[in-house]
Amino acid sequence: MAFFPIPHFTPITSLIYFLLLSSTTTTLPILSLNITHLLSPYPDLSAFSALLLSTTVAADLTHRSSLTLLAVPNSLLHPPTHPSTTTLADLLRYHVLLQYLPPDLTSLPPSGKLITTLYQTTGRATSNFGSVNVSRDPTTNSVTVGSPATFSSSNATITSLVQNLPYNVSIFRINSLLVPFGFDLMASDSRPNLGLNITKALVDGHNFNVAAAMLAASGVVEEFEADEGGAGITLFVPTDEAFSDLPATANFQSLPADKKSSVLKFHVLHSYYPLGSLQSIVNPVQPTLATESMGAGSFTLNISRINGSVAINTGIVQASVTQTVLDQNPVAIFGVSRVLLPKEIFGKNPIEMRGGFIGGAQPPGVSQSPENSPGMYGPANHLSSPPGFIEVRSESGNNGLQSINYALFCILLYLIV
Repeated sequence: MAFFPIPHFTPITSLIYFLLLSSTTTTLPILSLNITHLLSPYPDLSAFSALLLSTTVAADLTHRSSLTLLAVPNSLLHPPTHPSTTTLADLLRYHVLLQYLPPDLTSLPPSGKLITTLYQTTGRATSNFGSVNVSRDPTTNSVTVGSPATFSSSNATITSLVQNLPYNVSIFRINSLLVPFGFDLMASDSRPNLGLNITKALVDGHNFNVAAAMLAASGVVEEFEADEGGAGITLFVPTDEAFSDLPATANFQSLPADKKSSVLKFHVLHSYYPLGSLQSIVNPVQPTLATESMGAGSFTLNISRINGSVAINTGIVQASVTQTVLDQNPVAIFGVSRVLLPKEIFGKNPIEMRGGFIGGAQPPGVSQSPENSPGMYGPANHLSSPPGFIEVRSESGNNGLQSINYALFCILLYLIV
């Protein structure tokens, strides 16, 4: 009879096997949320789902990983008769809570919990009235959602759970459309013209002459000023020193007119964000005006808070907000320390500036956004691939993991031998 030796597993050998197995992983998944797919099996929520899609709010949720959606059934959905696109979108954003709530809501305090909504992040809400107070009746355990404003008459009761992806997404039915306190349901997309001259505002800032000249020469400044209505705009304008720091390999002036226009639009967000909103921004990846003309997912900026200041990362250049040039709703203009170079035009390698190397990696000290931090209702988000999420593969993160595993394996093998 043949006997096969049973291998003796010590902690060291177990660790080596673990490292070998983990190093064989070929990809790391990054998931994309399809909220309308999650709502599609429920005919009574079809109108609400259609509104999310038509107002692009569904697109706003694509890269979010921790939220609660309060869905209004068709029979109870009574939006304003002739709302502007922005008004309707903001009304729907008020139903997106930027925190995951579990199916069992009995852990909610009777006094209520204040939760930020997607509407609050637009900067168009008055005070904290873009948030909602979620409270539980200790007698009946019914959960009510309403405005934190004392005299608000708009509230709704959660009636049932629709969908739940643990620690990531919850969808609940509510029995009424929620309206933020002080919200103007009859607001028009065509706001009164402020008569704002962006070029003059930059010249008056005394340190933005190069940017002012480029905007005037390109003709895009008129487009920016036309976009003041509706959601407003936020401009990040490089200082004169930022242009002088550009290396020869990133010669902005030599670009053809269409690409130069794309770079300028890359410095603009199609929404009004005062400085406080930028500092507390929940979704760090923001589309720009260039995204609208070049396609979804391209020409985006990563905005975060680093060491108390607002940092803007393009993937190859990282800049910081240095000053507020103008803040007059619906227009905000901020000075930034670097020219924001899109990787779609200038390549994917970090740019060597004359004033120092500015790479695409985030430096230490970056505070996590709420959606990536551990919450009171569950652990930090580690997304699996449930229905409603689209899986995207990331090779760069995987290569780094394989390198680390290989190095650890070599060290451990050396110690054993």
